[in-house]
Amino acid sequence: MKWLSIFFLLQYVVGGVAAQSQSDTATWDLQKCVLYAMEHNISVRQADLQTRFAALDLHQSKQAQYPSASGSGNIGFSAGRNQDPTSFSLITTGYVFNNLSLQTSVDVFNWFTIKNTIAANDLTLQARQEGLEKAKNDVALNVAVAYLQALLSKEQIALAQSKLEQSIANLENTRKQVDAGKLPELNAVNLESVVAADSAALINAKTSASQSLLQMKALLNLDAAADFNIATPPVDKIPVEPLAALQPDAVYAEAIQNLPQQKVDILTVAAAQKMVQVARGAMYPTFSLFGSLGTTFNNKATQITGKRTDNSPIGSVTVGGTPYTVFPITPFNYFTYGKMPYFRQLDQNFRQSVGLAISVPIFNEGRLKTAWQRSKLQLEQATLQKEENSFTLKQDIYKAYNDAVAALQSFNANQKAEEASAKAYDFAQKRYALDLLSTFDLITAQNNWQQAKNQLLMSKYDYVFKLKLLEFYKGRGLKL
Repeated sequence: MKWLSIFFLLQYVVGGVAAQSQSDTATWDLQKCVLYAMEHNISVRQADLQTRFAALDLHQSKQAQYPSASGSGNIGFSAGRNQDPTSFSLITTGYVFNNLSLQTSVDVFNWFTIKNTIAANDLTLQARQEGLEKAKNDVALNVAVAYLQALLSKEQIALAQSKLEQSIANLENTRKQVDAGKLPELNAVNLESVVAADSAALINAKTSASQSLLQMKALLNLDAAADFNIATPPVDKIPVEPLAALQPDAVYAEAIQNLPQQKVDILTVAAAQKMVQVARGAMYPTFSLFGSLGTTFNNKATQITGKRTDNSPIGSVTVGGTPYTVFPITPFNYFTYGKMPYFRQLDQNFRQSVGLAISVPIFNEGRLKTAWQRSKLQLEQATLQKEENSFTLKQDIYKAYNDAVAALQSFNANQKAEEASAKAYDFAQKRYALDLLSTFDLITAQNNWQQAKNQLLMSKYDYVFKLKLLEFYKGRGLKL
C-alpha cells in the first residue's frame, strides 16, 4: 500500500501543478485560433503577396492609357572638322555643346490591346483575392481539424483518468477483502497491474494531448515554447446542421456559388479569354501620336553686339569743269560680334515637332502568332482545370456525405455498445463483490466498457467533423 500512497501523492501534485499552469495560460477558442492563423500563417501571407503583385500589374496596365514622356540632355566637347549646330557652317575649331530634348507619344488605336490588358489584369486581381480567401478557408479547415483533435485528446485524458480512478477503487476494495481473507492475494496483484497499465495510459493520453497542441502551434505559426491552451466546449454543445439539411446536391449547388476556389476558376477563365484578345490585337498595326521639343547651345555661337553707320564720301568727279563729291547710295554698316548668352541660344534654337506614326508587324519570327496560339491553349487549360475542380468538388461532397452517414451509423452503434458494456461492468462489479466473478472477468468487463467509451467518443467527434466538413463546403465557415 505504500507505493499506492506515493502514487496518489504524485497524482495530486502533478494534477495541481497542471491545473495551475492551465489557469495561467491564455485560453484560445476556435475563432481566435482561426483569426490568428489567417494573419500569421505562411501560406496565407504568400497568397496575400500574390494579391499585391496582381494589384501592381493592374495599376501598371492602367498607366499605359496615358502618354509616355521622357527627357534627355547632354553636354560635351567636339573637335576637328564639324558642322556648327547653330550656323550650319563647316568649322575646324573645337566647341562645347549642350543639347536638351523632350519626347512624348501616346497610342491612338491599338485594337483594344490596352483595354483588354486592363480587363485581364483586373480579373486576375479578383482571382488572386479569391485565392487569398481560399487560403484562409484551407487554414481555417486545418485549424478546425486540429482543434477537434485536441478536444478529443483532452476528453481521452478524462476517460483515462476515470478508468484509473475506477481501477484504484477496485484495487482498494479487493485489498480490503484480501486482508480479511475473503479473496486470494492474486486478485490484488492482478488489479495492481491494471492500475499500473491505466497510469501508463493516462500518461500517454496527456502526451498525445500535448502533441495535438504542438501541432496547433505549428498551424498558427506560434513558437513551440509559447504558452497555449484551447477552450474545451462540450462536444454535445457544438452547433451542427442536421444531416437531412446537408443533402449533397444542395450542398454542391451552394458550393459552386460560395466557395472561393470555384470563383477563382471562373475568374481565371475570364482573364484567359481577355489575354487571347490581347495576343490577337498585337498582330495588327498600331497608330500613335508623337511630339518632341528640343534646343541646342554652342559656345562658339555669336551675336551682333554693336553697329556703326558710315556715310563718308567715296570719291569725287568733275563734270563740265565742276568737281562733285560722290557719296554711297546706301550707307555702309559695320557690325561688332560677341558670344551669344546661354539662355538666349536656348530660346533662339528652340524647335518643335508633332506627327502621327504607324507600326505594322510584318515579320517577327512568328513570335506574335505563337503568343496568340499559346494564349488559346492557356484558355483551354484554364477551362479544363475549372471542369476538373468542379468534378472533384462534387466527388468530395458526395464522399463527405456518405462518410457522415457512416459516421452517424457508427455513432449510434457505439452508443448502444457503450450502454450495454456499462451495464455489463455494473453487473460484473456486483458479482465480483459477492465473489461470484473472477478478477480476470472483472478486468475484462472494465476494459470492454473503457473501449466502448473510447469508440463512442471518437465516433462522436468523427460525426461532428463530417457534418462540419459539409457545412464548410456550403461556404458557411466553421463554428464550434
